Amino acid sequence: MAEQDDRELPDWMADHMRRYLETDGEDGHVWRGVPTLLLTTTGRRSSTPRMLPLIYGKQGDNCVVVASKGGHKDNPLWYENLVANPEVQVQVAADKFSGRARTATGDERAALWKHMVGIFPAYSDYQENTDREIPVVLLDRQ
Repeated sequence: MAEQDDRELPDWMADHMRRYLETDGEDGHVWRGVPTLLLTTTGRRSSTPRMLPLIYGKQGDNCVVVASKGGHKDNPLWYENLVANPEVQVQVAADKFSGRARTATGDERAALWKHMVGIFPAYSDYQENTDREIPVVLLDRQ
């Protein structure tokens, strides 16, 4: 399994990821009513693989994730990692693939943001709690 981010994941998140990996997403793909994937980035300082579960949406064959960090003032570390190195690994249920991450902008971001808020309405609250524009990221299947 890939190592975690610079800090340990909360127990609930580590347990979710463990169950997801053990069952190829059969237990964990849908978490609290929303679809989740496992994203592996490369640590920008350590060059170590970093994996975590994220809520996602679909755009064709590609996946969409939101770098919300719950509305924190800073971007999540996983987002900073993929900005530094956009080559990622993705697992959606049992489907595992390589991808290239890119941050959506302009009209594309607006449409994807609306789509993702439809999946997880709390993103709207998160945006209200921060001055930064929360990044919306496309994980383009390679």
